[in-house]
Amino acid sequence: MLRRLVAITIAGCALLPALGGAPAVAAPARSVALPSSGCANDLPQPAKPSAPSAPDIRIPIPYLKLQPVPRYGPLQNNKRIPSAQPLKDFCKDPCPDITDPPPPPNAVGTGSANIPIPKLSFVPRPFLTIPVPVPGGTPPPFQARPPRATPGSTPGTVTPKMGNPRVGASNYVAQVTGKGSTGRTDKRFQLNGTDLGIMWQSKPGQVAIAFGDSFGKGFRPPGANGGDWRSNVLGFSDDTKLSDGLKIRTMVQDSRCHAAELLASRKINNAEQTVIPTSGFALGNRQYMSYMSINSFTLPGQWITNYGGLAYSDDGGSTWVKDQYARWDNIFGGNANFQVSAMVPQGDWVYMFGTPNGRLGSTALARVPKTQILNKTAYQYWVRGSWIPTRNGDQATPIFGGPNGELSVRYDEKSKLWQATYLDVLRSAIVLRQSRSPQGLWSEPSNLVSSFKYPQLYGGFMHPWSTDKDLYITTTTYTSYNVDLMHIRTN
Repeated sequence: MLRRLVAITIAGCALLPALGGAPAVAAPARSVALPSSGCANDLPQPAKPSAPSAPDIRIPIPYLKLQPVPRYGPLQNNKRIPSAQPLKDFCKDPCPDITDPPPPPNAVGTGSANIPIPKLSFVPRPFLTIPVPVPGGTPPPFQARPPRATPGSTPGTVTPKMGNPRVGASNYVAQVTGKGSTGRTDKRFQLNGTDLGIMWQSKPGQVAIAFGDSFGKGFRPPGANGGDWRSNVLGFSDDTKLSDGLKIRTMVQDSRCHAAELLASRKINNAEQTVIPTSGFALGNRQYMSYMSINSFTLPGQWITNYGGLAYSDDGGSTWVKDQYARWDNIFGGNANFQVSAMVPQGDWVYMFGTPNGRLGSTALARVPKTQILNKTAYQYWVRGSWIPTRNGDQATPIFGGPNGELSVRYDEKSKLWQATYLDVLRSAIVLRQSRSPQGLWSEPSNLVSSFKYPQLYGGFMHPWSTDKDLYITTTTYTSYNVDLMHIRTN
């Protein structure tokens, strides 16, 4: 599990860093190892004596589940409250009545209590869910179909292949989410376990950070589990000093100390299990987010999508609209391109880098004028050296081969350099490629972070304020199922 613990001892007190500058607070009189939050009350607490409890033995009973699936999926809950700012005393819990566990029952001090009798229960669990389409549901608000565009075909050129990026040692910086994180997301937003951490500059001086499947109470690592499941949540940061961690200042909230789900999902296996962000960018006052509708998870690290789509927000990322026409369907759970996309604006275009579902495919490329992002017919795809319109992008030529998992792409304006990071399961590492143009030629990959050092590693999303020489990326390990910040010197 990724953890950075910082030992701080100053005359028996610890100085605790905070968002907005928290005051020093008392700490144990001896040297202590503080978590990324810098808060002593985020340290593991000693177990308190309690009355013995009866073991709870649950025996699963497998069964075949027929799940009705209405024609229309759930409408998004757009209830919002103002995003809470960090407290002046950052280490003070803002919602102890919500986030703190109840106290244990009083201990029995005689030592002569009866031995508790185990509780035996049978728990029905489906071994297979079969979705059954049925009428019903509420239709989404009407959206006008954009006029058909005729972009035509345009010959293209490639730039010379660059050498492999030169990569220094990868350094763990701090924990971004979960218990003990720099932003204390468990205490402030009931974000106890989550993954990904996809970043883009949402406005000058602010970075948006999108997370995948997120859990609150009941979360216990390893893996995605627990209660209060939200398919996606969004935070914001104005932290410019990344060398000591990425601090989440606010999140989109729907209630007190609770991060809101942005894009609704059915949460039905083999229909639509979840909806996960894949990239984001801002143009003017509008935010865009690419996402994938996941039908089901199959083998470890693999999944089947229904489609890859686009959503947009005109209120700073608070509420989002799934566009009904800007989507790339994965017919019959096949291997369609652009299911997992990373979109980057540059010049007059927005470039869309995409892979099939899962982590084994290659990366293809498309582009669209900035003025027609939601008009799928305006897209051109890179096909054997030319920009060509195609129906669903399946004819697009790979710009570099797989296996590519959870792609992240950025353009560095100062160095005029394109960078792409992703998980390469054959190398067991998050890797980096570089190019002078989006269509390439792209360099061969260089390893950034190894899963031999951080088991069950994935992600690798670049911070938009990185440079061509200082790369900050968010990573996830399935063992901790939380997001961490890494720093790597490059080139």
